[in-house]
Amino acid sequence: MRHRVWLCFLIVLLSFSSFWPDTAASAQKQTDPNLYSERLALYKKMEVLTSVPWHYLAAVDSYERGLRKALRDREQAKGLVSIYYPKEEWVGALNPNINDNDPTTISLFEGIGLDGNGDGKANIEDDEDVLYTFARYLESHGYSDEDFRIALWHFYQREQSVNIVSGHAKVYETFQTLDLHQHAFVMPLHHNYSYRSTWGDKRGWGGRRIHEGTDIFANYNVPIQSSSYGIVETIGWNPYGGWRVGIRDLDNIYHYYAHLNGYEKGLEKGSIVKAGQVIGYCGSSGYGKPGTQGKFPPHLHYGMYRDNGITEWSFDPFPSLKQWERAAKNAKKNSS
Repeated sequence: MRHRVWLCFLIVLLSFSSFWPDTAASAQKQTDPNLYSERLALYKKMEVLTSVPWHYLAAVDSYERGLRKALRDREQAKGLVSIYYPKEEWVGALNPNINDNDPTTISLFEGIGLDGNGDGKANIEDDEDVLYTFARYLESHGYSDEDFRIALWHFYQREQSVNIVSGHAKVYETFQTLDLHQHAFVMPLHHNYSYRSTWGDKRGWGGRRIHEGTDIFANYNVPIQSSSYGIVETIGWNPYGGWRVGIRDLDNIYHYYAHLNGYEKGLEKGSIVKAGQVIGYCGSSGYGKPGTQGKFPPHLHYGMYRDNGITEWSFDPFPSLKQWERAAKNAKKNSS
């Protein structure tokens, strides 16, 4: 009986493991320098062929990679490129051969698949064919940032998706590299701070709700650091969060920093930030009209939200915070 119970537990555990935000194996693969260099070479090859800026292609691919992590019904990409096409769209809705890779018959049935590497096939599992097909789609709309946004709107039919991908493109254009998935702890280690897992706890101000984040208690004006590379998506006052900042990273995750005492000079909506960059200062703002302070001890409310192309939801940031804190401590120890 005991063996059966353990077997059932193991099956349930394995069935849910694929839905966890990130595993150590996937994180290690994501940050493989060879992977970045191979992807960048592919993006730049398509830039030469189509004149579409490589950072546009990288932005769409990065967004689609995030969608594959978030959507349970979409398998992980087998190659370098994560851009997804339904087979029916690739080969043509009326094409009797769902696995067709002949560009001539695909075109005859008004499919969108193209041959991107000159091998005579339009293969939905070939990175170059998929990326070339999408690059040609973007090219048909033009080369400006506004043309890019219009193309994205027609492709995704969702304004938030357009904003996220456009933000990714600006980050890649700013740093001119794909190696932008490093993280940092949200406070400098030499300051006094404390935190525990508070995600899901009950909250009462403003109506019954759950706590969608982790509270990190510290003194007033302790610097708050961006945990990721990304773009400032939201900044300003919120009745619940007070003075807050929202930063979108290149995995489509929205990082929420609330109850600040103030912002770092020059930070504004659209600012591009890097991991470890100071964005604001710890405070006790919120729970009232703009400027309300002191209704609770000073702390940072830190939240993480994942986007799946349709909606967005929160998940517990505590494990990530502990991981980034350990990494920061180890880096400090190794450098001393």
